[in-house]
Amino acid sequence: MNNKIIIVEGYLASGKSTFALKLSESLKIPYFIKDTFKIALCENISVNDRNESSRFSAVTFDGMMYAIERLFEVGYPVIFEGNFVPEGVKRIDESKIIRGIINKYSCKSLVFKFSGDTKILHRRFIERERLPERGQVNKMGFEPSYTEFDAWCHNLDKFDVGGKVIKIDTTDFSKVNFERYIEVARLFIDSKSCTT
Repeated sequence: MNNKIIIVEGYLASGKSTFALKLSESLKIPYFIKDTFKIALCENISVNDRNESSRFSAVTFDGMMYAIERLFEVGYPVIFEGNFVPEGVKRIDESKIIRGIINKYSCKSLVFKFSGDTKILHRRFIERERLPERGQVNKMGFEPSYTEFDAWCHNLDKFDVGGKVIKIDTTDFSKVNFERYIEVARLFIDSKSCTT
């Protein structure tokens, strides 16, 4: 099989979800976005505090990995988005689990790594937290300080699952040529090679 995975990962409030949706619409392949997947899973569940939200984040990750494996079994490419963590940040090394599935199904991977000026991303994050579409299950319940937010973002820097990595700085969205990156993804999906 010619399994392919496009991973959109990186800093909070850097535009990952919007880009993953655009990729899916343009390439006509399924996507999994961590925040919206979590909203769907928890639609009829009350989440009362940050600890419960973190538990449901772990459940969300497991659910997404299960669905992705089922698609890989029948040779479907996938877009996978989230702020995935490397070893030592949480109890579970998400990068190791993703890498394990990539290896198990002999996948070719393309990673779009989003980052930016964390002062600007912090402001975006605070504004986004106030939006109703964010969903109660994804809300922090408090406004993190810039120092906390900056540390959260840099905790993600060492995420690595192999494959080709393209870094995108989204400090200023108007300076990012998203169409070019969509074309890179299209060429990746259309290529016949299965090597990374």
